[in-house]
Parts: sequence; C-alpha cells; structure tokens
Amino acid sequence: MAYTELNLELSDEHMALKENVHKFAMEVLRPASLELDQMSPEEVIAEGSIYWDCMKKMYENGYHAVLIPDEYGGLGLDPLGIHIVFEELSYGSVGFTISLGVSCFSAFYASLIAEEDLINDFILPFVNCRDASVMSCWAITEPEHGSDILMPFTPFFNSPGITQQIRAEKKGNKWIINGQKAAWVSNGPIATQASLFVGIDKSQGMAGGGICLVDLTQPGVSRGKPLDKMGQRELPQGEIFFDDAECMEEHMIIDPDSYEMFTDITLATANACMGAFFTGVSQAAYDLAIDYCRERVQGGKLLCEHATVQRMLFDMFTKIETSRAYSRAALQYNMSISPPATQYSIAAKVYCTQAAFEVTSTALQLFGGNGLTKEYPIEKLFRDARAGMIEDGSNESLALAAANLLLRREE
Repeated sequence: MAYTELNLELSDEHMALKENVHKFAMEVLRPASLELDQMSPEEVIAEGSIYWDCMKKMYENGYHAVLIPDEYGGLGLDPLGIHIVFEELSYGSVGFTISLGVSCFSAFYASLIAEEDLINDFILPFVNCRDASVMSCWAITEPEHGSDILMPFTPFFNSPGITQQIRAEKKGNKWIINGQKAAWVSNGPIATQASLFVGIDKSQGMAGGGICLVDLTQPGVSRGKPLDKMGQRELPQGEIFFDDAECMEEHMIIDPDSYEMFTDITLATANACMGAFFTGVSQAAYDLAIDYCRERVQGGKLLCEHATVQRMLFDMFTKIETSRAYSRAALQYNMSISPPATQYSIAAKVYCTQAAFEVTSTALQLFGGNGLTKEYPIEKLFRDARAGMIEDGSNESLALAAANLLLRREE
C-alpha cells in the first residue's frame, strides 16, 4: 500500500478503512490464498478448510455487508468506501474478494426492491450472519450462454431464437424451475441461495427473463463437482442443476417487463466492482516487483538501477494509477445515479483487467526464472489476473455491448 493517495479530499474514515482492510488482507487472505492454491477444489471447500476460516473472519468484520445500506445493518459505505474495501481485499486475494462480493448478491438485489418480505427473508438473515453460513451466488452463466447473456439492449437480446436454457414456469403461487447453470457460477458449490437468472417468455428472447431469489438447500437442487481452474483457486465455482425446484411467487423479484433494465443495472454494478478488484491485483504485483528489484542483483548492480527495468516499472505504475482513477470514477458515478451509464463500468472492467494482466506479466518478467516458481506469489497473481479478462463477461463481448450503448446514446 505504498502508493500516494491523489484524492486530497479522502476523509480520515476512508484512510482508516483502507489501512484496516489492507492489514486484514495481508495477514489473513494472502497466506490463506497461497495455501488454498495448492489444494484440490474439493479440499478448498471441505469442512475445516482454511477457506471457511477466512470467510468467517470477513463476515465477523462485516465485510460481507459492504454493498448493503446501513438502514438494514450493512456497512452503509459511500461508493468510494466500497471501492477501497474491494481494492484492498483484492490486494491480498482477488479470489476471496469475488467470493465475498458474490455472496451478498441476493441481499443486495433484495435491498434494491426493499419489500418487507425480502428484507426479512434475505437481507436481515444475511447481514446478521457472522459464520458464513448464509451465502449467495449470482447464477447467470449457462452451458450455451456466457457473455451473451450480459448484453442487454443489443439487437440479438430480443431475438426469439436466442433464449435462456434454464426455465421458470408459474404454477399456482410458485415458480417451478428446471435446467442447468454452468460450471462458472462463483460460489456455486457452496452457496445456500442464489440470485437466479431464468427464462420466462421465449417470445421475447433473452429479454423475456426473470430474476428470482432461490433456496439452494431444497430438494430439486444439485451441484456438479467444483471446477479445477488455472487461477483464483480460492474462489469455488461449479454447476448447479434444477429439477422441479421451487421459488415462492414473491421471490421472483424481476419479471420480463423489467428484466432487460435490471440486467443493465447488474452489469453496471458488477463491472464497476471488477475494476476495483483488479486495480488491487495490479497494485499487489507492482509492489512485489519493485521490492524484488531493489534487492536482486544482476549484471553487477541492483535490478532497479538498470534503465530498462526502470522504464518497465514506470509503465506498470502508470497503468495502476489510471486503473484506480477510472475504476473509482465509474463506480462512484454509477452507484449514485439511475439508470447507470453502463458503458463506463464496462470500460473500467475491460481496462483494469487488461492492465492487471499486463502488470502481472511485466512483474513476472522482472522476477525472471524466479517468477515462474511457486516460491513467489507473483506466479499466482499472474494466473489470477488472466481470469479477469473472461469472468463477468469476456472483454471482447463487453466491448461490443458498450459500443452498442455508445451508439444508442448518440442517436
């Protein structure tokens, strides 16, 4: 956390928040993430795993309620405070941070609707939880639908020939759900509830969907094995299957009339947070690299005394500072207005994840052969960063979605 804070209006509370979260991330999350990186996916989520110890500690600190307003017992942070928490947690472990962020999705969605039954059924139990026994997942990706399901207001989104694979059918006062969510559902193997994106009206294509808050502990819900991945191995991901699972009528919080708009809000929020996450990854890689370059001797002098190395460090520094400035601006703006200017959140996500990949790659290069070994954390940071350009929408597909929004707003 050696960077200079350019926001001169940052409050004492913001500074204290940053220092406390950073300390927690380095003392708790970083070492645990390195340990979990060596385990099988099954071992990561097993009872007694250090994964659960860390999640419980984050819940005890109230970090799980970072997106929940204080009127419901959440942290009630302003957008800048939210960015600070997510960036600093990600400095220690982006996998843990994504798992934590996704865990609050059902309560977060419920807080946007704020009906009494949703407050009692989802918000309060989650906020009051201190042992990570209440966890959510954002169940949207499907075997045949990934980034395309996150492209509202594009021409194909309303095409009847392209619809969600998972279906919800109304029967009496309940919705009956059938189908499968793909292996990339974050927290899929462990979540107790889901913010589930479903298809309702095929005639409207993707736009004919709905969002329901579903109990994943009920009969009719099963899971695939946790995904064995290249990076972010402390983030459990896996398939979820629905076979005549039920959802109460009042828990279908979004119907086809508002689905496209709400998907846009979701995309704006999630992508803005991704910018914060991967700014933290970039900063972590840079700090490791500059410390290493101040200690490692090559060619008769310290690495940091070589002009080529100095230029590489400067390029990394520039990418990190622009990532922080842009991701903060996008998150602050889009969490303060409605409807959001989603193109800015997308641009922040695309820019910051690309920057994180480039910064971690450069950092690994500066470590030389040592960077390829698991003796140094930079090898893991590089793998973690690579996932960012695909998760929450591939950068290529998101860029097209943002371009479509830009063209629509120019008409």
